[in-house]
Amino acid sequence: MVSDVIDRNDRFRGILDRLATKSIDDYYNPYRLFEWPDRLPEDMWWMSPELTTTYGTEWAESLTPQQLHTLSKHESINFYSLNVHGIRELLIEVVGRIHTAGFETPSEFFHHFIGEENEHMWFFAEFCLRYGGKIYRQPAGGAEAAVPSEKIQSLLVFARILIFEELVDHFNSKMAADERLHETIRGINRIHHQDESRHIAFGRELVDLLYQDLKQTATEQELDEVSTSLRRYLKHSFDSLYHPQVYRDAGLERPHELRRSLMESPARAEAELRTFRKTAKYLEKTGLIR
Repeated sequence: MVSDVIDRNDRFRGILDRLATKSIDDYYNPYRLFEWPDRLPEDMWWMSPELTTTYGTEWAESLTPQQLHTLSKHESINFYSLNVHGIRELLIEVVGRIHTAGFETPSEFFHHFIGEENEHMWFFAEFCLRYGGKIYRQPAGGAEAAVPSEKIQSLLVFARILIFEELVDHFNSKMAADERLHETIRGINRIHHQDESRHIAFGRELVDLLYQDLKQTATEQELDEVSTSLRRYLKHSFDSLYHPQVYRDAGLERPHELRRSLMESPARAEAELRTFRKTAKYLEKTGLIR
């Protein structure tokens, strides 16, 4: 049972207690925290240029500064839209496990996790709707077609949550400190980074425990399938940043061709390596990715 592995681990239980206390101490009311200007300037970066999908490509050289600013606006709306969809999915999974057999011990922290993620979803959606007038649809893919065993399913769920959170936090931490961005943009990234640091610390510990438990009974084929699944999810998560509707809304011609060109660019591979550098190191160290 997962609960046996968790309950025997004094270190994990101590981490849970500290993170729960930290959640209480850092609690804020997002509905009162943020000030939402009626509009944000169009002639500025809405996302750090180094994080945009054209960075390091010929397109970054050929587009005008205004085109790049406009593109960064729509790419930022897409990024926050991905947060809305990703948070909805992880909430469904965590709510489905809170106070269930095997997850009794982390359930207290799950309450903090669920509350914080629900508030994150609200302020990301608020940003998208106020300043973009839409929430971009999420591309299909990334999840498992077949239903694996319960142990494997839980491991994959929390490993995917961790991957998603680490991708997002890579962007959050950079934009929170970027003085080229409007304070509203910096603020939502700053507060999300503050909360995600706790969620990532929790996720890394839980995923490691779940994997150590799975290895006791899993076959080599099953462990290979877990590795393949997570590699596929890493790629899918990063590919989601390249959205043809974003390019269309930014006024760029032939958006699907542009996406293909950017996806094939060496800059894309380099950006993915930078984004998932810490994540990949963790997954390889634990053995989750072979």
